[in-house]
Amino acid sequence: MKRLALPIALTVAGLAFALLWPPHADAQPPAGYYDSAEGLQGQALRAALHNIIDNHDALSYDALWGAYYTTDAKPGNKVWDMYSDVPGGTAPYVYTLGSDQCGSYNEEGDCYNREHSFPQSWFNSQNPMRTDLFHVYPTDGYVNNRRGNLPYGEVGSADWTSDNQSKVGLSVTPGYNGTVFEPIDAYKGDFARTYFYMMTRYYGEMSGWSSPMLAGSDLATWARNLLLAWHDQDPVSPKETARNNAVYALQDNRNPFIDRPEWVHDIWGSPTAISEQEALIQTLVATGGKLELDLAGTGTARLAVLDLSGRTVLDQEIPLGHSVLSFSQPKGLYIATVTTGGTRAVQRFLW
Repeated sequence: MKRLALPIALTVAGLAFALLWPPHADAQPPAGYYDSAEGLQGQALRAALHNIIDNHDALSYDALWGAYYTTDAKPGNKVWDMYSDVPGGTAPYVYTLGSDQCGSYNEEGDCYNREHSFPQSWFNSQNPMRTDLFHVYPTDGYVNNRRGNLPYGEVGSADWTSDNQSKVGLSVTPGYNGTVFEPIDAYKGDFARTYFYMMTRYYGEMSGWSSPMLAGSDLATWARNLLLAWHDQDPVSPKETARNNAVYALQDNRNPFIDRPEWVHDIWGSPTAISEQEALIQTLVATGGKLELDLAGTGTARLAVLDLSGRTVLDQEIPLGHSVLSFSQPKGLYIATVTTGGTRAVQRFLW
């Protein structure tokens, strides 16, 4: 593992911080911590939880380096990086806390830095959210940079794939058609519960926030549907529980959706219908050497079909309404995009 030259004072400060804040892996919420939220539903529950976890003890930005010694440590003083970890397998690289901090980087495996899983630009880099440990994780610097301020989503054909198979590419999540970042399945629930925390900790405090994943002071419908699915598919892990306890020891607040996962659905319910953009494609049937489409509206649209390597195998103008097109490609999964005016819809189909 390459070692980066770091200021001695920074490394020593990080070690001192770790000694002051030992892990609290067995800690739980104090008795009565959630009493004011019990029995509530919907926005009343969200407001009650906000009041419980509001006004946390905010750390400085530099102090995050030291916090990771208890919040995101693996045995042997190693960093638990969800953008490079391979649960049950061998990670392509593993960082040592302190000595492998960024620094500059040129490629994966160079160093780790502080990743705002809820990007800073979405909340104008304001405090205390800028240093809130519940969404600022240690991750590989290069992967962090490739993610940038992209929303999370599910990728069809990847434009770029990290060493642990996190992806950047065009979204195939119903309701959003831009470029997204997709973490591996093992950590999708972690990031979903992070976002539900952000929507609750900063409830009523999000004036001026802007993101493709937001609509006003809550999650956009497509993002809510996606994160609900990730929350259900990847349940709370011992890693999350231990991290929740360690962050509580530092910030004096908790992520309630790690302690009580059922509260996610009590507030945000179940996934709802697809958005108007996705409804542009009413039906898409692939069979017998043909694609049969029914598109909403009148006029024309541009249809493009991509294979999973990103190669365009069909690109032509078609009328809105009913169309039947010849399609002779190898069997497999394909991605259809339909563009008309300023609207684009994406749908996967199996051929």
